[in-house]
Amino acid sequence: MIIKITLMVLFFASMIGVGIYAKKKATSVDNFVLGGNSAGPWLTAFSYGTSYFSAVIFVGYAGQFGWKFGIASTWIGLANALIGSLLAWVILGRRTRIMSNHLKAATMPSFFGKRYDSKALQIGASVIAFIFLIPYTASVYNGLSRLFEMAFGIPYEMCILVMAALTGLYVILGGYMATTINDFIQGIIMLFGICAVIVAVLNGNGGFYQALIGLSEIPADVNATVQAQGAYASFFGADPLNLLSVVILTSLGTWGLPQMVHKFYAIKDEKSVKTGAIVSTFFAVIVAGGCYFLGGFARLYSGSDIYDANGGVIYDAIIPTMLANLPDILIGIVIVLVLSASMSTLSSLVLTSSSTVTLDIVKGNVVKKMSDKTQLIVLRLFILFFVALSVLIAWNKNTFIAQLMGISWGALAGAFLAPFMYGLYWKGVTKLSVWACFLSGVGITVSNMFFNYLSSPIVAGALAMVAGLVVVPAVSLITPKMKKDVVEEAFAGYNKVVSVPKKMYLTPEEEEKKQN
Repeated sequence: MIIKITLMVLFFASMIGVGIYAKKKATSVDNFVLGGNSAGPWLTAFSYGTSYFSAVIFVGYAGQFGWKFGIASTWIGLANALIGSLLAWVILGRRTRIMSNHLKAATMPSFFGKRYDSKALQIGASVIAFIFLIPYTASVYNGLSRLFEMAFGIPYEMCILVMAALTGLYVILGGYMATTINDFIQGIIMLFGICAVIVAVLNGNGGFYQALIGLSEIPADVNATVQAQGAYASFFGADPLNLLSVVILTSLGTWGLPQMVHKFYAIKDEKSVKTGAIVSTFFAVIVAGGCYFLGGFARLYSGSDIYDANGGVIYDAIIPTMLANLPDILIGIVIVLVLSASMSTLSSLVLTSSSTVTLDIVKGNVVKKMSDKTQLIVLRLFILFFVALSVLIAWNKNTFIAQLMGISWGALAGAFLAPFMYGLYWKGVTKLSVWACFLSGVGITVSNMFFNYLSSPIVAGALAMVAGLVVVPAVSLITPKMKKDVVEEAFAGYNKVVSVPKKMYLTPEEEEKKQN
């Protein structure tokens, strides 16, 4: 217990220390929200990765999808690395940075407002972002608290309150730079931590080969066509179609999440994008691939602890059960690992939501003129409000993490992914097509919550994203085009000529060398 507490104290102390250090630089709205566009590739890449993967992945998704798909759930992590990280950086990174800087957009709703010349779109996107970032935040609190309950016997509700207070504190203190520096430290912990946990769990099951044999002897329980033994140790698992839905939601979904795209706004320069893409992908392969690989052995831990009174599986209890018998030092590492993953995600969510409401709704609409100082005060007040609201939702312990995440990612990415991506590349996107995508993304996700016409929120979220990719070009072809001068101005940033120093003359030695 002493080891676990010591590691916790050191972790929290460093986190708060970084917040105090970064407070000196968080003196303007630009510095608070974007870090003054000074974040280098390594900081940005780690910030992207740690915002991507949290307790939601480690405790919620790894447990639930490992149980459902077996070792094939590893594909989810690899897809996260290739689609959610590498392709996101390659396709969105450079263009997002150029256009957002050209339009002076610090948030995704602001991007929509300026790219499509519509204040209404900006406000609509802000409302969607604020509402659906809340269940995401709640799911992170849920995952963290379950792990703390297992490790320390601390009541679930107390865990939520402590995590919320600490996250709110360091974000309020240092803004984006505090978040980014902490993300880098936390990312290093995550890389080493996940490797140590995987080795320990496999050794506890007789090594990789023995664990795989044990998994292959468990019959699948999905449907009659896959009842044979070996489904959970197979290449595509027991339920490949639902596996594909999860891959789409968790990989492609990042392209439309405000807190993820926000990283591209703040990166230092275009050169940094290339480095960031490589570092971010490596990080995702280890962390996401490792988490889902670990979860793939969930069926080996089917004791009474993971079932409720009605015999249903408590998915969020699977990973804590896997880790319960590890040595104290390893449990301490796990706790710091999950804390690292989660606090970074929480800080990004909190900062994104508060800046969205402050800069896109309050500023210029509720309050016509706001000084920089006033904006900072309002930003910090909304951070407190957002944290408090997400705590209230997380208080309901019985809501599964994956379901909360499915609702959040589905609505956000379903609404934003298509108009954002098309808006970076295609001049023909219309305002009505953006509204249509907002409605279809939110509509599919929310309607499924009430009528359950799809098998899960995850399937609904994946459908919402794919639908948006069809809706935007289809509606754009039949609705009025935007004014040509507005569109050309939005794309003008791509045509800027960059000047570089040129040597005016050569020395005699250089001239001779050139001729030879």
